[in-house]
Amino acid sequence: MKLPKWWKRLGQICFGLVFLWLLVLSWQLYRAASQPVEALLVLGGSIRREIYVAEVSQDYPHAKILISNGSRSPCIWLIFDRANASMKNVCLERCSRNTFRNFYYATPILRMWGVKHIKLITSKTHLPRALWMARIHLGIHKIWVELDMAKEKGVPGNQEFWLKTAVDVARSGAWAIASLFLPPPKCDRIQPLTEVNMPAWLEMGFKCEHQAKLDKIIQQLQERQKSLNP
Repeated sequence: MKLPKWWKRLGQICFGLVFLWLLVLSWQLYRAASQPVEALLVLGGSIRREIYVAEVSQDYPHAKILISNGSRSPCIWLIFDRANASMKNVCLERCSRNTFRNFYYATPILRMWGVKHIKLITSKTHLPRALWMARIHLGIHKIWVELDMAKEKGVPGNQEFWLKTAVDVARSGAWAIASLFLPPPKCDRIQPLTEVNMPAWLEMGFKCEHQAKLDKIIQQLQERQKSLNP
């Protein structure tokens, strides 16, 4: 069946508009890539990533840090304190439960911060899925993603296989397009690291992943707190 001329013309116009939009977006991402890193996005799954970001954060003193569903809050607080790293620009996002949700909730936060160039911190075992998803979710909103990998000991929680990657990349593409028209999702569990109540955590008791080597520090702080509050 032959299509009407107006239908073909409409298709050509739509194709031209999409092509033009992609050209503009590519130029905006190129410009964003040349700007300094403005934020660090850490994906949960291994405490080594939080240890790493605490170390490298001192190279980005003005950058904001978003840790998406990482380790327990007091553990992250102790990691930054041990590294003498500033906590004032660090936020913890607690709504995510998987990699798709990491970007689902992180993207509107990064957009609200107005950043255009971020560093994504994850592990080698989380690739290429995490990077592809980051480029889709954030790239469509003109945010350039630069990859940085934390060195791991052992095997972190993220394990990759082709079906998992295909499904997540496909739904990331669908949501990325929808996110241009729908209201951004909001996470109601965002906590600045400076607001972590360490005395309460020490009184209640908590454990951190053994790779962080925080057991002695926790014990010392608990004993000190008991001596101050007999």
